Amino acid sequence: MAGLPAIDAADGAYREREIVPARTALLNIDMQNGEFNSEILAKARQPGTREAAKLEFYERIDSLVIPNQVRLQQAARAAGIEVIFTVLESLTQDGRDRSLDHKISGLNFPKGCWESKVIEAVGPRGDEIIIPKTASGIFNATNIEYVLRNLGIEFLVVYGVVTDQCVESAIRDAADRGFLVTQIEDCCAAETPENHRASIESMRGHYCRTRSADEMIAEIKRVSGGFVI
Repeated sequence: MAGLPAIDAADGAYREREIVPARTALLNIDMQNGEFNSEILAKARQPGTREAAKLEFYERIDSLVIPNQVRLQQAARAAGIEVIFTVLESLTQDGRDRSLDHKISGLNFPKGCWESKVIEAVGPRGDEIIIPKTASGIFNATNIEYVLRNLGIEFLVVYGVVTDQCVESAIRDAADRGFLVTQIEDCCAAETPENHRASIESMRGHYCRTRSADEMIAEIKRVSGGFVI
């Protein structure tokens, strides 16, 4: 990558490099109405409902993930860091363009539907980029790498849902394509705490750095000269 020092392949510390704001983007994965909304949360709190089985997941999104994402994105914007979003959304109404796996899974968010919109609290501001996808891996299913290269991005800060599925896919694929990745642990959620922890540990130190929202915000402040909200 242009601008980065020579790499010692045996030096794991290289992955721990701090971001460069002008070459960094936040990547918010699948934080959309179809994954979480107030109605889903209310149903999850009613014993016996289908949603109740994932109550911990929905409550983590509500009480931890969304507030932390709000703070992180505010800090990034104040430092001039790109904030990019991906959502599950078909190019068609019947989803005939989606991946085979999503067809088998019965997963379809039709083009333009409310469920495919980013949750307002953590949604885009101004002309921030939203990239729809029809498979778990955004790098496999979209032109995001082309977009990131055009933006001059070398560092990716990745978070969202679901930790062990679409988030993990994005991290692995980004690392394989030469981006330096940071995962924000407390801006992610999986359907069970066990799945979340296992995924975080499998990524940590292999495909990415792992940071909390507080740690990442402090780093943004440090490398941008304190210009954060």
